Amino acid sequence: MSSQTVQLLPRLYAIADRDCFVAESDAASALAAFVRELMDGGVTLIQYRNKSGSAPEILSHARELRRICMSRPVVRLIMNDRADLCLAAAFDGVHVGQEDLSPPAARMVIGNGAYLGVSTHDPGQVREADQWPVDYIAVGPVFPTASRSNPSPVIGLEGVRKARSLTTKPLVAIGGITRANCRAIIDAGADSMAVIADLLREPRQAAEEFLQILA
Repeated sequence: MSSQTVQLLPRLYAIADRDCFVAESDAASALAAFVRELMDGGVTLIQYRNKSGSAPEILSHARELRRICMSRPVVRLIMNDRADLCLAAAFDGVHVGQEDLSPPAARMVIGNGAYLGVSTHDPGQVREADQWPVDYIAVGPVFPTASRSNPSPVIGLEGVRKARSLTTKPLVAIGGITRANCRAIIDAGADSMAVIADLLREPRQAAEEFLQILA
């Protein structure tokens, strides 16, 4: 694990999902306010996810988030899926899934100076990811989640333990993670956990409580 990756991966990896704000009259402003609250709560790693927006919308949102975070140099921004837009928005890295650009191809786009993460859902994918030029491996869903319309099968805590046994790369758990179950996930071997839903209500307080539990 490089010192760069150690600095990247705090215990809490917040995901700002644009689709969580579509009901708002101004989704972009709601997303920006959410990210400000996360930073005020101590979050230092944020992934921007937008599965349904156009490239111009994603880039517009991303540039606004970059502007917001300029006052907090410690905060790192990760783009979901789009390596090209990661570069265009001057993000710190990109996270790709199994159906996105392959990690080796993504690395060619973003270069060696940016962070790269990949999602995995079973031991075979973890083994493969362990051979790729990635800075961390995400594994899940650990618990049932409503953040995806067609989620992969739940892996449970045993799936986290299995993934931990297959790689020495930093491991990020994702899927149904809450303040009530996060400690058990760390105990199972995860280095960090990606959270969406349990940060949406009172994000500053929720982030502070996560970080207190995980300290």
